Amino acid sequence: MGVAPAIVSFPMPYVGEKLEGRARVSEIFAKGAADRPEAAALVSRTGRLSWRGAEEASSRLAAAYLALGLRPGDRLASLMPNRPELVLHYVACAKAGLVATPLNYRYAVPEIDHALALSSASALVVHAERRGDVAASTAAPGLPLGCLWAEGSGPGGRRFESLLSSDAREVFPAPGGDDPAAIFFTSGSTGVPKGVTHTFDTLGAMTASCAESFTMTADDVVLPASSLSHIAAYSFSLAGLHAGAKIVVARDFGADELLPLLREEKPTIAVVLPAPLFALVRDHDAHHGDFASVRLFISGGDKVPAELENEFERLTGLQIDEGYGMTEFGMCTLNPVRGALRIGSVGRVNRGFSVSIRDASGREVGVGEEGRVWVKAPSVMKGYWENSAATAEVMDGAWVDSGDLMRADEDGYLWFCGRKKQIIVHDGSNICPQEVEDAVLAHPAISGVGVVGVHDVFHGEKVRAYVTLKSGAGRPADAEIVARARERIAAYKTPEEIVVLDEMPLNATGKVDRVRLKGMAAGEAAGSGAVAGVAEVGLAVPR
Repeated sequence: MGVAPAIVSFPMPYVGEKLEGRARVSEIFAKGAADRPEAAALVSRTGRLSWRGAEEASSRLAAAYLALGLRPGDRLASLMPNRPELVLHYVACAKAGLVATPLNYRYAVPEIDHALALSSASALVVHAERRGDVAASTAAPGLPLGCLWAEGSGPGGRRFESLLSSDAREVFPAPGGDDPAAIFFTSGSTGVPKGVTHTFDTLGAMTASCAESFTMTADDVVLPASSLSHIAAYSFSLAGLHAGAKIVVARDFGADELLPLLREEKPTIAVVLPAPLFALVRDHDAHHGDFASVRLFISGGDKVPAELENEFERLTGLQIDEGYGMTEFGMCTLNPVRGALRIGSVGRVNRGFSVSIRDASGREVGVGEEGRVWVKAPSVMKGYWENSAATAEVMDGAWVDSGDLMRADEDGYLWFCGRKKQIIVHDGSNICPQEVEDAVLAHPAISGVGVVGVHDVFHGEKVRAYVTLKSGAGRPADAEIVARARERIAAYKTPEEIVVLDEMPLNATGKVDRVRLKGMAAGEAAGSGAVAGVAEVGLAVPR
């Protein structure tokens, strides 16, 4: 009689609660317009727009777009700073069946050209202060319907504001749920930005999941203080509107903009990226009472440094609720809104999402083991625009490979361990740059840090930390920086080189641009001479 084979059991995916509904972006203002037409739906420091006003303005804008000659499925790009009108534009695109194509407002001319060419945009809604960049663009002059200029005029185009008051009347088409609705460009942290394509169905699921996971209601006031061209602020804003909440639009993310909004609009939910949040909590005008209305304060986009967690809690009495998301699927995890918040964790899986943590062979790893994160949800992108090869690289049926490394604890909380492509391999050991950055940033003289691996013949890669210093701070000794870091991380992870920069490079989404830092390191290794912005280079204490 043969011996029965052993049964090997692997952990199941981590699954969020069932998603109860879906949003329709085209109808995002309709319920509020019917239930409380004169209540504020969109506010900024320069104006307020009621639910009825927003519904009517977005319909006029949609009709005007179609009257210009745009047709369902056409890509309508935007290069706009944060404004309430940008939210109206997104809803108008949905009503008209157009594919909204946001360009990050920080884009340089080559990035603008890349996005316009890749998307084959028919027209561009652009702020007048970018006239010079549009004039220098090679792609913008060839747009079939030209430019629509906001807050000013520009060559060869129409005024955007005139469309908001248009008397055009169109019968809006009814696009299919699987039709493309938006193209968002990746940050380019792992290469040339790709066009993440979302459908009306995936955006509807993303919006509903965000609203339900954050327990948003009509009593909330939501302040998504990041770029509306990025999936985070886009989905937070639409989720709030879907729940009937008032949306506060921050025109920029400095303390002089955010503090008045906190005091005057009293948001209950606020979302701020780590870099501007550091500046906010360190502003001498910021006080405990400024945050009294907030019930949920979210940050993320990269690992939130422990020093920021500590400074924020000392000032506000609140804890940062860290989450995790990607342009490809939206906000995937969050520390429970009602439940234990574990500092340093990106939380548990949100509604509608499933997360699988796998090893290199594709098998799911056990509790506490590090692996690559795969995500399944009704909000997962349709694919990368005009790039089937890149789509095939990351998608396996309904699952998408995030490229990020995480581990899960026994209670299903996930802990971010870094991006696979940015992991530093030193003497065969993996080093997460975010972990090193967190340790280096604990030094009181350092205001910003970016860590990368630099090729080394003997060790594979050595750890280099690029740092910026706080205003008025003296240059600390490298040995002092390393000693501080060693109090928090193992010796083999600590930097072997310290480079002081005048300014830390950030990518289009406001994260430390490690790709650019790697390029700077490569340029130095190739003997290209001094690098712009490098104030001082030092060799840290040997390990």
